[in-house]
Parts: sequence; C-alpha cells; structure tokens
Amino acid sequence: MRVLGIETSCDETGVALYDSERGLLGDALYSQVKMHAEYGGVVPELASRDHVRKLVPLIREVMAEADLALSDLDAVAYTAGPGLIGALMVGASTGRALALSLGVPAVAVHHMEGHLLAPMLEEKPPAFPFVALLVSGGHTQLVQVEGIGRYSLLGESLDDAAGEAFDKAAKMLGLDYPGGPLVAKLAQQGQRDRFTFPRPMTDRPGLDFSFSGLKTFTLNTVNAQRSQQGEIDSQTLSDIAAAFEDAVVDTLAIKCRRALQQTGYKQLVIAGGVSANARLREKLEATVAKERAQLFYARPRFCTDNGAMIAYAGTQRLLAGQASDLTILARPRWPMDTLPPL
Repeated sequence: MRVLGIETSCDETGVALYDSERGLLGDALYSQVKMHAEYGGVVPELASRDHVRKLVPLIREVMAEADLALSDLDAVAYTAGPGLIGALMVGASTGRALALSLGVPAVAVHHMEGHLLAPMLEEKPPAFPFVALLVSGGHTQLVQVEGIGRYSLLGESLDDAAGEAFDKAAKMLGLDYPGGPLVAKLAQQGQRDRFTFPRPMTDRPGLDFSFSGLKTFTLNTVNAQRSQQGEIDSQTLSDIAAAFEDAVVDTLAIKCRRALQQTGYKQLVIAGGVSANARLREKLEATVAKERAQLFYARPRFCTDNGAMIAYAGTQRLLAGQASDLTILARPRWPMDTLPPL
C-alpha cells in the first residue's frame, strides 16, 4: 500500500510517501521558521497562507522523487489535529480532495500519534509495549503504549510544555525564535555547576510536570545578573542556559525512570521536537541503563513535524481497515486516548 502523508499542523509543511512493503519512498519538508522569526513566534494566519503556497509543490516534489504518478497512490493520510485550525484545514482539505479525486481512501491522523510512531521508521524500531515521552513545544506527556491506539496517559505538564519553556527561556536570554535549539547550543559553552536551578515536582510522587516555576526562576536569575553586571556577559548567559537545560533534562529523566518502574516496561521511546536535544538523549541513555531498559528515538529530521510520521501512522490504520468518511476533519484539540485501537 502506497500512502501519501500530509502534515500542516503548525509552521512546517511536510509531505512524504510511504510504502507498506518498501518503506519510505519520498520525503520533503518546508519550514516557516524564518518567516515567523520576525515576529518572535508563529503567526497562525501567515502559517496557513504559507501552507497553501507550499503544499502542492511539495506533493509534486515527493512524487517525482519516488518516480510515481498520483494515480499510483492507494490512500492519503493527513494531520487532522491537534494544531492550528487554519493550518490543519489546509492539509485536511487538500488531502481529502486529492483522495476523492483519485477514488482512494483518506485517513485523518492524530499529530501526536504520528510523533509517537516516528521511531518505527528507524532500522531498529521498538516493540510494543513501551513508555513514551512526547516532548515538544506544545506537549509534554508520559504515555503507556500497549499498541497503536492503546494509550494510557501517565502524566503531563500542568502548565508550559518543555519546548515552550525552552522558547521562553530563550527570549529571556536575548535569543531569537525558535529558541530551543539556540538555548541548547548556548548551553554547550556553559559551566553547568555555576547556577543551581530547581527540578520542579520531582520531590513529590506522581508523573506530572510543571515548568512555569522554572521559567520564573530563570527570569529572576537573569534579572539578578543584570542588576549586578548591567549588560550580562556571554559566559554568564551560557552558564544560565546550561543550568536551565540541565533542570529540564533532569526533570524529564526522573519522571521517565519513575514511569518505567511503575509500568515494569523495559523500553522508553522519546518523540517530538525536544527529543532531538543531545543532552536529553545522553541523560536518558544513562537513565534507562540503570533500569536495564532500552531507549528509542527517531533521527533528528523526524523528531520535528514531518510528513513521514503521518504517512506511517496513516498506513497502519489503513491496513487495519480504518479510514475517514467524506468529512474534512480538523480538530485543534484532540485527546490521544480517544483514538480507536487497532
């Protein structure tokens, strides 16, 4: 089965072609980062318009890469949510219309399920069951995964997601948007023992997260240094970035270890944009080793939003006989535990 995957949930236009027997045949991604950087964050209306401009050319690019025609498609998968409603509508309407014109089924895919299954695209994928840490700009969740569609929420952020906290910390440090990768880069030059930041909610039981207090602690640290120095020197900025990054990473690692102990599972999957953070991967490798468990994640290009994860997730549901009706489905809010199991 050849399935075209379309991802337009936020500020990246992703298209990919997945074959259930041959694997990934084509993949293309366009990022709107430069456009939104001027405004310090994503502007929904601009995001939607840019998806309109880029989506069809990317579909043509992917089909050319695979050396196939649209008539060779067996189905279309598109991201239906969660995400920005205008951006979702671009991909949903295009995907649904394309499927209808070709006389093939279409399937609406949950964006976070796509992220969760992205490591399945690697040579050594995890096997069910496992614990998944979904960590991105909009989500920080620990999920018990027994199979596709068989999800139990173990814990989530009660306020800011980890990626959102990274972006806000970046603004405090005077960095551009998107801030997460820039904070990580700055932290590489930092002295990690100069500042001690809290590890929020790790001194109590449970698997929920909270990063708003850490954001406030970062702001207070920056203001204190500014009052002492005037203009903060580059080394101090690096030291603060390192302390912030370690606080987030340690918090995530502590909760992941608890989740493994609670479930008894020996596999941990990390997915979402923040899963590309090298410090997080290093820390979690050490964490799972203590539990005699294994860590799985996608290659960096499949950690951020992309069409390949949507094509793969859609293929699995289509193979199980699940497809959407003629409705153009777009759900900006969509709890993942409401998905039907395979």
